[in-house]
Amino acid sequence: MSSDGNAALKMVENRREELDSVVVRFAGDSGDGIQLTGGRFAETTAISGQDLETFPDFPAEIRAPIGTTYGVSAFQINFGSGVIMTAGDAPDVLVALNPAALIVNIEEIKAGGLVIVDAGSFSAKNIQKAGYESNPLEDDSLEKYRVFPIDISRLTLEAVSVADVNKRDGLRCKNMWTLGLISWMYDRALEPSIEHLDNKFGKKLPEVAKANIAALKAGHAFGETAEMPGDVRGFTIKPADFVPG
Repeated sequence: MSSDGNAALKMVENRREELDSVVVRFAGDSGDGIQLTGGRFAETTAISGQDLETFPDFPAEIRAPIGTTYGVSAFQINFGSGVIMTAGDAPDVLVALNPAALIVNIEEIKAGGLVIVDAGSFSAKNIQKAGYESNPLEDDSLEKYRVFPIDISRLTLEAVSVADVNKRDGLRCKNMWTLGLISWMYDRALEPSIEHLDNKFGKKLPEVAKANIAALKAGHAFGETAEMPGDVRGFTIKPADFVPG
């Protein structure tokens, strides 16, 4: 890397705000791979040296209709540089991959908390199925939160175009796009998740592995290169000081 490139990278890292701890909740449909996303983020957090506690929240019905509140799956993680005793109360960050995930979880988010939503899933049909009377991204009902709508569905499909997968399988990779973005936000390495995807899909479903890895990298690159809102930035958390034994 050139000296100019190193200087630019150093400037980016210096803009990271240091936190003691944070609570993040991932939420989506039962078919969105939320538990996988949370599990991968938890593992990379452990590798980074922070203490953590997690809480997987499974759907109320195993085969609930897609897009309904009964099929919402969530995964919460509380991590930090000190001793973490619980999975946390009110999350600081919610990642909602559809309207149902938003309506089920939004009241538990801290006032002023960051809400990242897949704007591409907010079709009239999905909004109605979730129980909203109007689009919450447009009616000011979320004004007490910092809402960041991203068309994650579209960006995921663009990312997976390098692999030979159909649209349905491509959209299933949006959890990895999300994981890439949150990994950028909290300075997590992608390599452990890439290795996991290779081990899980590489031999039997190589194109699926390729698509998921492409989505993961694209989400991370979006965080690095997009013009993010001022309150959506990179953060760093020091490793916890664990007592030996």
